[in-house]
Amino acid sequence: MPIGSVQLTDLLMKMYDNSSESIFFFDGNGKVVSMNPSAEKILSPAVLNQMILGNKDAICMACKGYTNDKELQTCRSCYLVRPQDDFSSFQVYLDTVGKGIVPYAASFQTIDNENQISVLMLRDLTKQYKTQETLNHQTMVKNVIKAQEDERKRISRELHDGVAQEMLSTLVDLRVLKYMDINVEVLKKVQQTEGSIMRLLDDIRHMSVELRPATLDDLGLEAAFRTHFKWMEKNYGFVIQFTAELSAKRYDGEIETVVYRICQEAVFNALKYAGVDEISVRLFERDGNLELIVSDNGVGFDLNDINPKGTGLGLYGMRERADLATGQLAIQTDIGKGTVVSLAIPLPIDVQKEDAK
Repeated sequence: MPIGSVQLTDLLMKMYDNSSESIFFFDGNGKVVSMNPSAEKILSPAVLNQMILGNKDAICMACKGYTNDKELQTCRSCYLVRPQDDFSSFQVYLDTVGKGIVPYAASFQTIDNENQISVLMLRDLTKQYKTQETLNHQTMVKNVIKAQEDERKRISRELHDGVAQEMLSTLVDLRVLKYMDINVEVLKKVQQTEGSIMRLLDDIRHMSVELRPATLDDLGLEAAFRTHFKWMEKNYGFVIQFTAELSAKRYDGEIETVVYRICQEAVFNALKYAGVDEISVRLFERDGNLELIVSDNGVGFDLNDINPKGTGLGLYGMRERADLATGQLAIQTDIGKGTVVSLAIPLPIDVQKEDAK
């Protein structure tokens, strides 16, 4: 249905008055002849006063340059000096009231050739820049963590398949000496060395698992947790009540790594600081999420303490990892009230459909 000219004019005036974009009209001499309320808000009183007085260079007092294909910010051959060039879409920087220098997506076009009237339209890019900055940060962190995990995996394999195997061969050779004709003192020394190598082998195997457990890559989360918790109970006497209610055997590699590392950090923190010898770990699916809950009845801590025990980087790393998997991490604790670490990571739709079958 065609819109009448009177109605269209009314709509355009409403858009002009209420638009979040800043709109300036210039005459052929570069003088601002009109601007909408949004434009007035971003300019300082000094610049506005010069515009009212008819200073054709008034806008230049606020402008900090536009971006061309050679420079990020330049004033050479700008949209006012060479309006005949293509300035239908470009970026410009203005010194604004309250926000400092702000980047804008801009458009400068002649809309009335007879009277040489041009319009400059500006859209604030601050939000888009922040979004892009957040995305770039997340991408960088994700790449760093992936590189770390890949390197952990490589070193873990080398320790297990290389160093540990060489030490086992050395241990076999050493044990052969016990059956040779040697004196008592030499035999005693051989036995001591054998014990040292056995302890070193255990340390290497532990380091290999801590770096990157093979069970996580080969068998998945539940198997990796059970192996890790069994080792902790054996070496620290730290009892971990673990329950798993999973409908899928495997998940995306990134999700498995995030859940494992966060759980590993939460359990390690409980071991060091909670003052308990037993904790609970629950891994389950609910409402399309893979959820993890690590809880203890220990001494707890103050989340707002600016001087936490340890470096405080553990909690930061947990949050960083959760964010990378679009997960939600929550920590409930207080002095004397224990600690509960909760993680919920949304599962891909295809995994949810598979679980529903």
